[in-house]
Amino acid sequence: MANLFLFITRSFVKLSSFSILLLLLLSSSSFTATEAYDPLDPNGNITIKWDIMSWTPDGYLAVVTLYNFQQYRHIQAPGWTLGWKWAKKEVIWSMMGAQTTEQGDCSRFKGNIPHCCKKDPTVVDLLPGTPYNQQIANCCKGGVLNSWVQDPATAASSFQVSVGQAGTTNKTVRVPRNFTLKAPGPGYTCGPAKIVKPSRFVTSDKRRVTQALMTWNVTCTYSQFLAQKAPSCCVSLSSFYNDTIVPCPQCACGCQNTSQPGSCIDPKAPHLASVVPSTGKNSYTPLVQCTSHMCPVRIHWHVKLNYKEYWRVKITITNFNYNMNYTQWNLVVQHPNFDNLTQIFSFNYKSLTPYTAINDTAMLWGVKFYNDLLSQAGPLGNVQSELLFRKDKATFTFEKGWAFPRRIYFNGDNCVMPPPDAYPWLPNASSQQLISILSLSMVLLAAIAFLFGYA
Repeated sequence: MANLFLFITRSFVKLSSFSILLLLLLSSSSFTATEAYDPLDPNGNITIKWDIMSWTPDGYLAVVTLYNFQQYRHIQAPGWTLGWKWAKKEVIWSMMGAQTTEQGDCSRFKGNIPHCCKKDPTVVDLLPGTPYNQQIANCCKGGVLNSWVQDPATAASSFQVSVGQAGTTNKTVRVPRNFTLKAPGPGYTCGPAKIVKPSRFVTSDKRRVTQALMTWNVTCTYSQFLAQKAPSCCVSLSSFYNDTIVPCPQCACGCQNTSQPGSCIDPKAPHLASVVPSTGKNSYTPLVQCTSHMCPVRIHWHVKLNYKEYWRVKITITNFNYNMNYTQWNLVVQHPNFDNLTQIFSFNYKSLTPYTAINDTAMLWGVKFYNDLLSQAGPLGNVQSELLFRKDKATFTFEKGWAFPRRIYFNGDNCVMPPPDAYPWLPNASSQQLISILSLSMVLLAAIAFLFGYA
């Protein structure tokens, strides 16, 4: 009987362990479905709108527009790359404002040769300075798209495409499939094209409205996990009330590879000048300075001063990447005192309210032609500013790390924060009081000894 009981008990333990393991596997697999969700920008996406403007003898003429509806994530150089797969045997006769990277096999055509005959074309934006007869509105930016909050006027990019061997009516046209968007690397996942209500256009005099013959939309969302294997930035902390400087966590963005000497650059190395130019600026792959954290970018938050009714913070952004000048950079910071921000120096500021009623998230970016360029690693590779906050007596405190940010994004990527138990803490008040009492006691004892000795 005892053996039977022991067997049942062991079987139950094994079954419970298996159930827990199964639950963990299911929960971990469920995370992948929500990787693209950003709690600070829940509605952020890139929408591709495909508007058919007119019919041609064997197809249609369309305007394709990419709208960056992300509040703080932009597409930097070398820009976006858009791809899809045709549903039938369509070809691209001509394009304006963009071009395909390959023409493909057009040998079956005689005389008039299409611009692209590939089943799965890849399209890139034209560069600034393109001749006017090859341009349309909102084109030719080198694929660079600014974020919606930072500069909505430059958050869209368009091109015109003439499609042949396609349908010539709404019922015979087939939408393309398998849309892909690289910006400039991986990270975006695009859903299927959905036919929507035709777009409407208002003339410049606002007296007439026209509309597209047919429209479909494609929505692409971003996932930092898909974009890169390692984080791209980290956060360090310090304060006036504690001598401790909390650095970025070690190996926050990867560890130094000692077996590959060229994996990072020692700024004191005598051959530095000959190594850096050969990599080329604005390369997508970072070449970072050798540090303990190995991050391309570090954000330092320093609690600088304490006034009676205000307190001041200094923010410094340092670029450790020798391959990248960060143009139109931005920072998103989450801190409970942003509802009482009084003044900010040398940065632009906009309040973000992802939770509607709670104003604890701010977007910061540089002033145009002043500090909107974060230069590559070196003496000029940093920008800084100071923030002045008003104290709210009901919530303000320097205790338990309250003065430090909850979350920081750089260019839309979540930065690695130090562990909470490493934050600079206020000196222990009770220990200070004990030291004061002991010091006073020693003084009194010395005075008594001196008096009795003198007597």
